[in-house]
Amino acid sequence: MHASKVYILMSAIIAFANATMFTTYALYYVAELGLTPFQLVLVGTFLELTVLVMEIPTGVLADTYSRRLSVIIGTFILGIAFFLEGSVPFISETFFHGALSLFVGVVIAEVIRGIGETFLSGAGQAWLADEIGTDQIGDVFLKANQVNQLSSILGVLASVGLATIALNIPFLVGGVLYLSLGLLLLLVMGENNFKRGSEEERSSINESLKIFRKGYLLVRGTPILMAFLIISLFLGAGSEGFDRLWEAHLITNIEFPSLGEVTLPVWFGIISILANVLCFFTAMVARKYLKLESETYVAKYMAIFTFVKILCIIGFSLAGNFTLALISFLLLCMAGVITGPLYDTWINQNLDSGVRATVLSMSSQMNAFGQIVGGPVVGAAASQFTLRIGLSFAAILQLPILFIYMNSMKKKR
Repeated sequence: MHASKVYILMSAIIAFANATMFTTYALYYVAELGLTPFQLVLVGTFLELTVLVMEIPTGVLADTYSRRLSVIIGTFILGIAFFLEGSVPFISETFFHGALSLFVGVVIAEVIRGIGETFLSGAGQAWLADEIGTDQIGDVFLKANQVNQLSSILGVLASVGLATIALNIPFLVGGVLYLSLGLLLLLVMGENNFKRGSEEERSSINESLKIFRKGYLLVRGTPILMAFLIISLFLGAGSEGFDRLWEAHLITNIEFPSLGEVTLPVWFGIISILANVLCFFTAMVARKYLKLESETYVAKYMAIFTFVKILCIIGFSLAGNFTLALISFLLLCMAGVITGPLYDTWINQNLDSGVRATVLSMSSQMNAFGQIVGGPVVGAAASQFTLRIGLSFAAILQLPILFIYMNSMKKKR
């Protein structure tokens, strides 16, 4: 199977599995496991700390041994983690007679998930870039995102349906999907253009660390790559706070329309489906009209859509009614579905193949650090003042990103 088809298929299955699990995960955490708001924050903190610690070693493995191996290992680990997370009540009651805290069980599962995420992050994109070249990856990223919207819509429907049976079933199904994907990738995922190190290099920790040092020196000596890591930092800082608070803002500050027996979980399912449908068509239009061959064009698009995202976050936070909040949120999602592939394209256009996965892992590490620092800061602003102020502060944290892209445009002229 052609590498681009493998990547799109892998992305689609992951998108479906994630939508199945995470559309109703908050209900599982709160209603069934009884996690407090503080525990919810701690779960995210443990996840991001794991990512922060593990990103570089797993990135080095991908650059030294095999991107394919890294992707497959990560997929299997994530499958185990998500199945474990859905089994926490059963494990606690059956094997520990209730002595194992449900919160501790979730944290263990999320730490395992964090390890899996680091094996997967960057390696998939680096593998694709090696197999098909950087000239074509922009179109493949956009096409994958387009397909992902359809997969996510199906995942939302599956999540709502499965959660009506039991709130933990979406996690169990998601875990099985990831494990099945790992088996599928063993069969169809090839690796033809990756150059492994010599036997001595692959067996030597020092040689592996040289890959990291090479990536670090490349970043330090290349302003645009340093800018890339700074962008990752502020992306994490702003996104973590928004991701944690947007649902609470809708529930607390916005009055939902009265539509018979429609409950909050169903409303969030409707919002997710609307967002995915609009994002599907947005990705389709972007694939047709955006020019991704030039770094200058990509930086220009990123500046424009980052500005749109900032305006949307502010509009969402200040919205006084459901309609304005919904429009702002949907526009934010549409802008995000474009900036994601553009972001991946921009950095891959500036990376050497030999350190691609390592530098991408550095990016994920910076993103995780930003989430660890920025999330609590935004949360503190929301607790000390209001949710609206906290969300607005999340938008302010995105401003440095806009300035970096604008500066990059000037340098490319």
